[in-house]
Amino acid sequence: MNAVLDRNQFFVKEHLGIFKAANDFDILDPENGQVILECREPNLGMLTKVLRFTDYKRMTPFDVQITQPSGALLLSVRRGVSIFRSNVEVFDHQNKKIGEFRQKLLSIGGKFELLDANGQSLCWLKGSWTSWNFSFDQDGKQLAQVSKKWAGLGKELFTSADNYMLSIDTSVAGNDPLRALILAAVMCIDMVLKE
Repeated sequence: MNAVLDRNQFFVKEHLGIFKAANDFDILDPENGQVILECREPNLGMLTKVLRFTDYKRMTPFDVQITQPSGALLLSVRRGVSIFRSNVEVFDHQNKKIGEFRQKLLSIGGKFELLDANGQSLCWLKGSWTSWNFSFDQDGKQLAQVSKKWAGLGKELFTSADNYMLSIDTSVAGNDPLRALILAAVMCIDMVLKE
């Protein structure tokens, strides 16, 4: 596993844009502001671009590439067309499936089950519909949390850009594949639950 995933704090910053179809994020080191990962949708089809500006945005497919600043692929986060609930798959740099997320139907605030490559449950991603606070829980223990960071009134009112902090508990080992799934799930929160 890549050493960048050993970190416990990730600041996720969405690129500003008034009329943008693709989701573009930078993941920074919160201590020094250095970009440590980039998240892009490089292969967005024309029909998907058009639908992203409609009420069908939450149903559109995505293929987010999480790369190092050098361009080296770390993870791919993919979903096909979604009608009722999202099933999102996560692949490593060799295009090997490492896990997936299954959205629970009829949950208030959003809820995903994180599964390993064999379909075994690892933890739950739970959210609140009234705020931008999410937690990754396993048997009542919090493994990680995501909280929205306010970017200022002007940015919040006139753009769709979001900034948020991912904090992974030190109890999740540095070489645990769950760290990659937690990071990938943060992209799902924005594109599936909060758009």
